Amino acid sequence: MMKAIETTATLTETGQLILDEPLNLAQICRVRVIILVAEPEEDLEDTSIEEIREGLYQGWQNVLAGSTKPVSQLWENIDID
Repeated sequence: MMKAIETTATLTETGQLILDEPLNLAQICRVRVIILVAEPEEDLEDTSIEEIREGLYQGWQNVLAGSTKPVSQLWENIDID
């Protein structure tokens, strides 16, 4: 079973996440990360906690239903010029 922890972080130019606050977990463990990126005109602070929870809930329901695809498949039919 997984425990959900919500926090904010900064994504660096090298692709590393820097958490705004330490998580203070009792042990070292692997985690799964879901990244919600604000659109340029959208302020992350304007997104309500309820909207974020609903998005996470819907995403988790998709995972449980098996209606997700591996990231590697998402790029298969996309032509990038």
